[in-house]
Amino acid sequence: MEEFYINSDGTRLHAKLDKAEGVERGPLCILIHGFTGHMEEDHIIAAQKAMNEAGVAVLRVEMYGHGGSDGEFKDHTLYKWVTNALSAVKYARSLDFVTDLYLSGHSQGGLLTMLIGGMCPDTFKAILPLSPAWMIPDGAREGNLLGITFDPQHIPDILENGNVVLSGDYVRVAQTIHPEDEIARYEGPVLIVHGDADETVPFFFAEKALQLYKNAKLVPIHGDDHCFTKHLDEMASAVRAFFEAEKA
Repeated sequence: MEEFYINSDGTRLHAKLDKAEGVERGPLCILIHGFTGHMEEDHIIAAQKAMNEAGVAVLRVEMYGHGGSDGEFKDHTLYKWVTNALSAVKYARSLDFVTDLYLSGHSQGGLLTMLIGGMCPDTFKAILPLSPAWMIPDGAREGNLLGITFDPQHIPDILENGNVVLSGDYVRVAQTIHPEDEIARYEGPVLIVHGDADETVPFFFAEKALQLYKNAKLVPIHGDDHCFTKHLDEMASAVRAFFEAEKA
């Protein structure tokens, strides 16, 4: 494992690179955590290990305001995350051992995976959104986000829900984003893994994404929640099986 920082327009992004054992040259997957998350969460580590076991190197990157990266959590927005992700892609493409590039993310990182996949449709051999929270922009436009209700035409400067504090700019940015546009632009293979008992991002959104993508597969994890805490091994198995099938 190598640990370092990636520069993203002056923001340092904390990153770790885990190569697959015995693989000198091969594929790499960029793996991104979700809202309030970080690269050491159980479901992120499980996905990383599954990819490594399938012969895929993994670049875990923490986005603005999360984990060991620069920035305050309350000041992060999806625009900042998009810029961060593009910087991570540029870094990954500079690595001389990489043959094919993949992108995966959980929750808000899954939404980011959908957005970047559409922005760079010729860059990724496949994308893997895990429990993708792609309803965030609709919630921002409707005035119901993170359990907080607000007037979407008069966005407060600060949004709070327990220990979660966000700038109103998070909402302002999210309102301008339409994931369906980027879904339509990506024609490569897509693996969606989603717990069918997810209360944070209802399973309906995974089914809807499955219908919108041109070449997608949905693996439901029965009875599981947003972070796969009940059947983490099944999520990991789905990810590993996808990459093993890619090699076949």
